[in-house]
Amino acid sequence: MAVVRQNGVARREALLDAALRCFNERGLMRTGIEDIRKAAGASPSSVYHLFEDLPALVAALLGRTFERLHGAMAPRVLATRTARTAVRTLVEAHLSWVIENEAEARFMYQALALELDGEHRGALKALKTRLKAEMAAHLAELGVFEGMQPSELMLDVVLLGPVHQACRLYVSSPGSVDPKWMLATLPDLAWRSVR
Repeated sequence: MAVVRQNGVARREALLDAALRCFNERGLMRTGIEDIRKAAGASPSSVYHLFEDLPALVAALLGRTFERLHGAMAPRVLATRTARTAVRTLVEAHLSWVIENEAEARFMYQALALELDGEHRGALKALKTRLKAEMAAHLAELGVFEGMQPSELMLDVVLLGPVHQACRLYVSSPGSVDPKWMLATLPDLAWRSVR
């Protein structure tokens, strides 16, 4: 029976999935590239063919996580027709994704605390800016940022700042923040911050 080799995309996804499992089980700082390689059942050459080193793998997983989070948020936000609904939906969609994807959210918040090198940091910043541009423009069209320049910073700091803090606590210290409280309180708090 011939062994069918995975194509590069499937191999890359398998390594990212294995990395997420390892980071969830061991923690980001206690996981090495060899742990990930073994968990994925990959050869050393295939790992290093796809990822230069562990920071490159972390950056790739973080990029995929941003894309998944954005994919869960953007359609919901872009379907809104009022400023209040858009802000509340943005927050609710972010919270829902975190609650439904705890392992990935935990990794995201841990990885964001790392000091990635300039190349990876710059590429991830560009990705986040590109992903959030349409939502920021939609929020601006609805008047959410009246008198302010819409930007990724406005989304992350003004609208999602308390959300990010609550989510960090939620994923790092189970039981410290009630998800029902987050969903009941934070959407209105975000709306009050800009109305």
